[in-house]
Amino acid sequence: MTDTPNPEKLVAGLVRLLTVQQQSEDQFSGPQQPGGMGRVFGGQVIAQALQSAQATAPEGFAAHSLHAYFLRGGEEGVDLDYETARDFTGRSFANRRVVVSQNGQPILNLTASFQRAEDGLTHDEYTMPDVPPPEDLKPDMEIRREVIEKIGERMPEAQRKIMLRPRPIDTRTSDKLHWMNSEPRAPSAHSWFRAVAPLPDDPAMHRAVIAYASDFTLLGTSALPHGLSWMRGELVGASLDHTIWFHREARADEWLLYATDSPWSGSGRGFNRGRIFNHAGELVASVAQEGMIRRRKSKHSG
Repeated sequence: MTDTPNPEKLVAGLVRLLTVQQQSEDQFSGPQQPGGMGRVFGGQVIAQALQSAQATAPEGFAAHSLHAYFLRGGEEGVDLDYETARDFTGRSFANRRVVVSQNGQPILNLTASFQRAEDGLTHDEYTMPDVPPPEDLKPDMEIRREVIEKIGERMPEAQRKIMLRPRPIDTRTSDKLHWMNSEPRAPSAHSWFRAVAPLPDDPAMHRAVIAYASDFTLLGTSALPHGLSWMRGELVGASLDHTIWFHREARADEWLLYATDSPWSGSGRGFNRGRIFNHAGELVASVAQEGMIRRRKSKHSG
């Protein structure tokens, strides 16, 4: 039986993963997921690209939004290069553009906007959804283990390893997990998440972890009305773009509620939105993503 790393080691690994190394004034490299298998997780690339942009932002400026386009799937185990362009630096706002490459080919373009802190007109339109608190919910990892105990022999070994890989982010879903659901239902979902141990007191790192976690459950929301699942081999999907607006500072090692919905799918694409609330019910970030989502064709279909 393999020993499970303790929470502090898992979070230290996440911090290392999301800490980019500066190679020159505007060029960075991103570490790889240890023991990674297959395609690079999109949230990792977004978070590392954001970290590269944050490293070149003017002092006193914080990221308030990012817009990213996925161009190609990245391969785990191969270096990721982040080239940053300082497109604009003003008195109140600044803009940075990052091209992420692997083997000389771009896999993601990201633009991040930064703002110097200031007071302004304030309102909050959204009310935090009324869902069970995280303390009343089972960790998703516990549910995965239970499911794999029942159907593990019918699941490929590589998929089992991915499902059971220890994670530095604890997620707890108040709805039935989309990959377990075979009955069509409304395209909305609610999950709590937080790092499994304290993170450094660095707001830039907390934004990066939120960006990392924002790619966990989003695309799956557009599969809910169709009762189909990637885990059952019924779908083919990939993120096409990803946008985050950071409204207020938040700690990613304290519980955050991720409420997602999908107002539309069609033409092989699914559109998904997310709202992230802190435990006090304040909206801390908004997310939007469109992804490719297609029914997997049977080997025996025409």
